[in-house]
Formats: sequence, C-alpha cells, structure tokens
Amino acid sequence: TVFLGTILHFLYNWTCKSIIFAPISAINESTWEHMKIMFFPLVLFAIIENRFVGKEYKNYWCIKLSGISLGVLLIPILFYTYNGAFGKSSALLNIVFFFVGAAFAFFFENHLFKNERLLKNCSKKCIICLIILTILFVIFTFIPPKLPLFEDPITKLYGLRN
Repeated sequence: TVFLGTILHFLYNWTCKSIIFAPISAINESTWEHMKIMFFPLVLFAIIENRFVGKEYKNYWCIKLSGISLGVLLIPILFYTYNGAFGKSSALLNIVFFFVGAAFAFFFENHLFKNERLLKNCSKKCIICLIILTILFVIFTFIPPKLPLFEDPITKLYGLRN
C-alpha cells in the first residue's frame, strides 16, 4: 500500500500530466492529494484482500471503511498538528506521516477483525460510503473547493482547475 501510494505521488508528473491518471494520483502537493494517494491504495488492497479473506468476516467492508478512514484522516491530522505546533513543514516528516497513516489503518483493521462483534453488519452501507468517497476524490481533483485542505502550498493553486 505504501509502495503504491509512493508511485501515485509521482505518477501524474511521470506521465507528463496525463489526465487519465489525475483522478487517482497526486496532481499537486495539497493535503487533499496526499489523502487521495492514501485512499486509493488502501481501497485497492481491500478489494484484493476481499477475494481471499473477505468472506470470513460478515463486517469485512465496515472494518475496511474504518481502517481506510483512519489512514486517510491521519494525513491532515498529523500534518496540520505538526505545522500548527512548529509553523513549518518537513518533507521527511510528511513521508513519515504517510507511513504512519498506512500502518495505523492496518493495525486498526486488525484490531477490528479480532473483535468483529464490535461492529454491526452494515457492509452494503460501507460499500456505498467507499463509492461516495471515491467519487468525491475524483470530483475534487478537477473541481476542488477553495479551502486550505485543497491548496497546493507551493503554487497556491487548487486542483487542475486553478
């Protein structure tokens, strides 16, 4: 997941800014784009993993949505906490935050799989939530809100439509 996320960080630029890869890869250095490159590898892993172990857990998609949400939300939480406390950003620390987000997502999922009774069986609703999140990541790539989460800190631009 971390390897694919790293590839997705650079894929858009490696493909000469191909619009085909824009929906799933980072198109700039905004926090939102870093959340996106956490989201898509975690979802892909969940789909692959589902083929092997998903049927063993009635709450598989609820657990995966919980883990994916945690991993994705840790990106802005850690980034803005660090920047708020120290007033600057560190590329190395941002990479560490990405690894930490992915690790926490999997550790949290593992905990939930071991304690599956903690969740209600709501897999269809969770799949719908994942689909909605996927659609939002794609839409906000092209039409981002003018909020700090979506602003590229280097260029001060938003998404593909600046």
